[in-house]
Amino acid sequence: MTAPALERAPGVHRSSGRRLVRTWVVTGVFAVGALALALLVSTYMGAAFGVQAALLALFLSAVPLLIVIPTFIWLDRFEAEPTRYLVAAFLWGALAAAVIAATINTSAMAVIQATVSESDAVLATAVLVAPFVEEAAKGVFVLCVWWFLRREFDGLIDGMVYAGVVAAGFAFTENIQYLAQAWNDGGRDLFTATFISRGLMSPFAHPMFTVMTGIGIGIASHSRSWVTKIGAPLLGYLVAVLTHALWNLAAITSGQGMFVVYLLIEVPIFLAWVALVLWARRREGNLIGMFLRPYADAGWLSPAEVWMLSNMGRRREARAWARANTGRIGLSSMRAFQDTASDLALLRRRMIAGAADGESLQTERDLLDRLVRSRRAFVGRALP
Repeated sequence: MTAPALERAPGVHRSSGRRLVRTWVVTGVFAVGALALALLVSTYMGAAFGVQAALLALFLSAVPLLIVIPTFIWLDRFEAEPTRYLVAAFLWGALAAAVIAATINTSAMAVIQATVSESDAVLATAVLVAPFVEEAAKGVFVLCVWWFLRREFDGLIDGMVYAGVVAAGFAFTENIQYLAQAWNDGGRDLFTATFISRGLMSPFAHPMFTVMTGIGIGIASHSRSWVTKIGAPLLGYLVAVLTHALWNLAAITSGQGMFVVYLLIEVPIFLAWVALVLWARRREGNLIGMFLRPYADAGWLSPAEVWMLSNMGRRREARAWARANTGRIGLSSMRAFQDTASDLALLRRRMIAGAADGESLQTERDLLDRLVRSRRAFVGRALP
């Protein structure tokens, strides 16, 4: 089978005027909503804890983000999600999900406290209410990305990445509240202890929980069965709620034995989660290689290119070669070649699974054109 002749320039997608207007309207509404929520949250933090405590807590709450966000960017490297969607995910977690959870949790604790002691109300809210509310508030964003942006949602990794970034935003706002409260209640000592326990010992707690929901949605995105489409996200959500509830229960009830609980329960959970992340990243590379092979058989790619594109280490070597032999423009073309190949492979996967939209054939042709154009750019510059 020979590759069809290229008939037009690659990668041209002309959005209709209506789609463009809809995009701007949705973006504007989201931006205004995010600004309003940011003002609401900042006003509450300043009034509840004082400006000094809130600003100090804000500064140190950003430290865990330097660990968590790069981890999910690394996980997303094979087929990176648009930056604007990742920013939206973070803002949803930090603002909308945080406000929703705080409102419902506070209301629930007030109701529970009317019948039991304050300590029992805190425990019941943390274990029986907060996990359900918080995981739903975070997970709904991932669900919306899958449902409304199906062309951007490619399965397991995307579910994990969006869930992790949303949860990182949620943890950021929650940490501000806990740290500011610690500063007011116990000064520097309690503030330091809270930062160590939340910011350094468990920065991945919320992402670990919500990633379970993301995995469920990722599985559903490639299934033709309505049982799986409904059951997988629900099961993922319930696993997220269960792990969240167990984590809260251990944190509240362990007291002086918190460090023992941390070593015997929380560290093993984290290590299992790390193993899951590593497996998912390797799996995506294998999937990219598998779904690119038909294009190699058709002459669009060489077997060596498929071999390179299916492994991140070999991709880095290819970019290093392009940088050394073709300069910046060749390096940019190599990156475009690799990114386009990932898009093409994951599109082919959606097409085979029956999860692609009606424009998938045209999108496939555009990606193939773009692939050829990118290769031509760096190969031509490498010739003597």
